[in-house]
Amino acid sequence: MEATEQIKSAHPCFDKDARHTNARVHLPVAPKCNIQCNYCNRKFDCVNESRPGVTSSVLTPYQAVEYLKDLNTRIENLVVIGIAGPGDPFANAEETLETMRKAKAEFPEKIFCLSTNGLELEPYIDEIAELGVSHVTITINAVNPKITAKIYKWVRFDKRIYRGVEGATILMNRQLACIPKLKAKGITVKINSIVVPGINEDHIPEVAKKCAELGADVINCIPLIPTAETPFALMQEPDSKTVFRVRTLASEHLSLMSHCARCRADAAGLLGKDLSESHALLKEYSTMMNLETEGRPYVAVATNEGLLVNLHLGEATSLSIYKQTPNGFKYVEERETPPTGGGDRRWVEMARLLNDCRALLVSGAGVNPKTILDSCKVKVIEMTGLIDDGLDGIFNHKVIRSIAKPDAFKCGSGCKGNAQGCG
Repeated sequence: MEATEQIKSAHPCFDKDARHTNARVHLPVAPKCNIQCNYCNRKFDCVNESRPGVTSSVLTPYQAVEYLKDLNTRIENLVVIGIAGPGDPFANAEETLETMRKAKAEFPEKIFCLSTNGLELEPYIDEIAELGVSHVTITINAVNPKITAKIYKWVRFDKRIYRGVEGATILMNRQLACIPKLKAKGITVKINSIVVPGINEDHIPEVAKKCAELGADVINCIPLIPTAETPFALMQEPDSKTVFRVRTLASEHLSLMSHCARCRADAAGLLGKDLSESHALLKEYSTMMNLETEGRPYVAVATNEGLLVNLHLGEATSLSIYKQTPNGFKYVEERETPPTGGGDRRWVEMARLLNDCRALLVSGAGVNPKTILDSCKVKVIEMTGLIDDGLDGIFNHKVIRSIAKPDAFKCGSGCKGNAQGCG
């Protein structure tokens, strides 16, 4: 018990004093989600959005651990490694567990935690316990399906979409079933409840009571952040009196976390004091390659003059092809790109054109071309800078550091990137 309390006190989310000295990092390796909350819109992915479910980049497990190793040299007293999205860790179970395994092998002494909606957590409880996960947060907004149904648009379970009370009941039952099973493994359980005015602010104390009966340790009552393009976009954020009342009543049943920083899915540093360069670093590590290379000896480049990566994919009428040799990188040939005007068919044809290329370096690319080319095993890398730097990153598995990234953290032309919210 004493060792458990020592671990718990080292986690900045579970100890007010630890937040001033002990840093944490969230590794954004889980993009898919299995529910749709009426308050969540994850598309605003710049530092201007300081709220859960947001990240500047999504990493593979391989990239995440390389990023983690770098962060560990930059952040003093990095104690906690967590996965909190930007979707749900167990809607991306393979990526989550692989990241945890790799991170545990590198940093066995650190605290490991997960934050989930709980829908698909139960089958993995034994495995996460074996991996040394000591803290799990479950977001439970209601323990009455009629109330829960007002907060979620749909729930995806066993490859089916459920709506209304039916979906809410499935979600609620599976969330609650996890609490005693986590406790049986010695895992500390925190409950997150979003305070939604007019829907659940009077019900959250009941959530706390029910979860306490099942063994939960802590509750965090988080004020709603109205987010653009969601059903709750025009709802008012609960005022301080409402939040105080909800927290006071909930604390009669569970210990209260009152210092929440509403962390992003890529948070890194002390609570409320994230490392300033972490977003740029995250972007860079998202370019680190660990690609399937068999039969793909080349890299294609969109360039004007053969020195810099400086053409948008849509503008490129030809692509320069390079290979690696014992004497450095060598230009091979020029390949004309398929003509414009063919819609998505153009990108399918380009994938065929580049079927011997493991990656494509461009200054920019649209979502559809990237998705189509990536699915054909041609990884599209957006960067600006020297071609040799990009080739070095791809062929030698290094971070690709661009010369200029003026818009890396803006979600639109009106975004100031000052972390004050885009709404």
